[in-house]
Amino acid sequence: MSIQFSHTKACQIKLPNGKLLDLSRPTVMGILNITPDSFFSGSRYQPDTQAIIDTTGSMLNDGATFIDVGGYSTRPNAAEISISEENDRVLPVIEGIISYFPDTIISVDTFRSEVAKEAVKAGAAIINDIAGGNLDADMFQTVADLDIPYILMHSRGNPATMTSLNQYTNITLDVIGELQSKIFELRQLGVKDIIIDPGFGFAKGPKQGFEMMRNLTAFQILDLPLLVGISRKSIIYKTLNITANKALNGTTALNMIALMNGACILRVHDVKEAVETVKLFEATYSPLYS
Repeated sequence: MSIQFSHTKACQIKLPNGKLLDLSRPTVMGILNITPDSFFSGSRYQPDTQAIIDTTGSMLNDGATFIDVGGYSTRPNAAEISISEENDRVLPVIEGIISYFPDTIISVDTFRSEVAKEAVKAGAAIINDIAGGNLDADMFQTVADLDIPYILMHSRGNPATMTSLNQYTNITLDVIGELQSKIFELRQLGVKDIIIDPGFGFAKGPKQGFEMMRNLTAFQILDLPLLVGISRKSIIYKTLNITANKALNGTTALNMIALMNGACILRVHDVKEAVETVKLFEATYSPLYS
């Protein structure tokens, strides 16, 4: 079997502190949801609690390169909250993490430019936009002005409408084409550091997700770092007829397939298991990194 890895090529992004982060080898992003209604109950945290600091410490000890902090649940049909409430959820958490763990690379999971601005002021180093700029016309310019790495995820519509917007001619080529258009916009504004996320589960059903996973190497044409967020999603638990709480094993299986097909960042709820997956992947294919 021939394996081709996009992450065997040197790839760096520049963080706001001027440091260069090497993404030429797989890394892990730990999910920290400051929400009461995220689809996976094990990832829900309330602001200003010791549990957040303890969880962050555990994720970092387990090998997370990033901590992804989000205050707005984007599961299908999630309740809408105000910008001020989202800020109230995420800003104290970002500041708290930075105070305890100053070197932590925090990404803020938001589609709102105003939240992104405040989060970067508080210490976030990356903007992770699940809407790919579709839900805030000012997001791309904000990213350019902040001169900060941007995770561009493919999606359609909003949490209330995305499940009905899953019509594609060819799921992989259509997603690549839509991402390509966004990348062009970002480049025109001067955005240098872009990470792409195909958006598993966002305006895509399980069958479409599996097809995209099989063809994940096609995303190498974009020549950008590839993030895969498959952790405990419905593509796993609906296929296995289980719940999200029991979807860790399935997550690990698909994470390994993602790595074999070019993913260089795994966004996960369970950092230890993902880091172990990366270690076993590298041990298997280590000659390809020499």
